Amino acid sequence: MRIPRRFTAPVILFAAMLAAPAGTAQAATATWPGDPSIAVADAAGVFGDNLSGLSFAGADVLWAVKNGPGTLYRLVRTGTTWSPDNGWSSGKALHYRDGSGDPDAEGVVATPDGVFAATERDNDGDGSLLKVLRFDTTSAAESLDAAAEWDLTDDLPSVGDNGGFEGITWIPDAFLTAGGFLDEHTKAPYDPAAYAGHGTGLYFVGLEDTGKIYAYALDQSGGGFTKVATIASGFPKVMELEFEPGTGRLWAVCDDTCSGKTATLKLTGGKFTVAATYARPSKMPNYNNEGFAIAPACSSGRKAVVWADDGNDGGHALRTGTLAC
Repeated sequence: MRIPRRFTAPVILFAAMLAAPAGTAQAATATWPGDPSIAVADAAGVFGDNLSGLSFAGADVLWAVKNGPGTLYRLVRTGTTWSPDNGWSSGKALHYRDGSGDPDAEGVVATPDGVFAATERDNDGDGSLLKVLRFDTTSAAESLDAAAEWDLTDDLPSVGDNGGFEGITWIPDAFLTAGGFLDEHTKAPYDPAAYAGHGTGLYFVGLEDTGKIYAYALDQSGGGFTKVATIASGFPKVMELEFEPGTGRLWAVCDDTCSGKTATLKLTGGKFTVAATYARPSKMPNYNNEGFAIAPACSSGRKAVVWADDGNDGGHALRTGTLAC
């Protein structure tokens, strides 16, 4: 989401609180559980505005999406700096499965099934268009047509064209079944066998205007889907999602609308519920951080984390910090 600079964070937060749906009361805010300092993680002027979603695919590979124009980047790490990989210097323009449109890509996740983007509208059209798109990232083409797509618009609450999908993450079936995840569709513990062709996990998407997270089984041939659960993020708005396998935590991120807070949700009694809410690192200004990713491995008791600043403050879109393992 792009927020006009003339609005101050307190005004935005007040408006969001007035519009907050029932059940979104925030937990007491704790100190960020990592280093209070952050560092710039990209060269100046590489990405510009609108970098909006991040997902690790190994310690040295990071996927990123820009929402306008819809663009996918494969980033590689040198030290603490991330830059586009060879063949991805300007990213790759994204299109729908039929080759049309400019999907407003707000979230991205790398999974065993491929790389998926959550999109809230077609930048070439009008109105909300809530689609999840899968891309073949092995293609050498300069632009990418979706290999599969799922239109979830009519299955979700009506939202404005700038209030749709903001984040996406993936959680493996093995974790969900071990935790007794409840399937609200069947009213029973989640059974992966009930969803033929869905792959090896469920996709969790965050809808900005409701502050809710929705879990879906997506038929990997494209098109078919079933909503399995609806989850309160703990915030009136949700901008990013990240599953942390090592701890089993589902992270929900609210940008400068909520002063950069994050919440962790734990699977307890078959449901994901908010376990903690954290302030942003104390030395990070209140940037419009819409992307958030946690490195897959620890080093000296810390994990690297990366934020994507949609506003490209100071000419930089990426910043890095640490999180206690």
